Amino acid sequence: MRVIMIMAVTVDGKIGLDEHHFPDWTGTEDKRMFKQLTTRAGALIMGSKTFDTIGRPLPGRKNIVLTRNRSRRSEWENLVFTAGEPADILSDLEREGFSEVVLAGGARVNYLFARHRLIDEIIVTFAPKIFGSGISLFSDPVNMELKLEEFKGLGRDLICARYRVVK
Repeated sequence: MRVIMIMAVTVDGKIGLDEHHFPDWTGTEDKRMFKQLTTRAGALIMGSKTFDTIGRPLPGRKNIVLTRNRSRRSEWENLVFTAGEPADILSDLEREGFSEVVLAGGARVNYLFARHRLIDEIIVTFAPKIFGSGISLFSDPVNMELKLEEFKGLGRDLICARYRVVK
């Protein structure tokens, strides 16, 4: 199972001002790329704060939301709430026929997968913003070595970098 973490960050490395900050600052090109990659994978994993900020599952994809609240239930067919371990979630997805999944944050979920060395690729879009403070890519320290595979401009102001995680 291939795990691709996709995040947009400001120039100062923040993914949001706070846990309620709606990700509408990344630009059309970034959103288009995100939709293309998540649709190709067919499944994405996010934390409950990220899901609550979006407010609904993304259509045409299986949405898996990590939550510590075991009483959360889904009213949508393509949304699953789980308190499962990252490796177990990936095993379940493989049994369902998925070969890749997009990890869509937030910082705590990114950390949980990084801690277990489950991330294979990281795609980062750098947006021309500076928040000065806010949420980092990971909630806790991680140690990863990356190899740059590709970088390109997205539209006029965004830069997208794709890294392979060296394991």
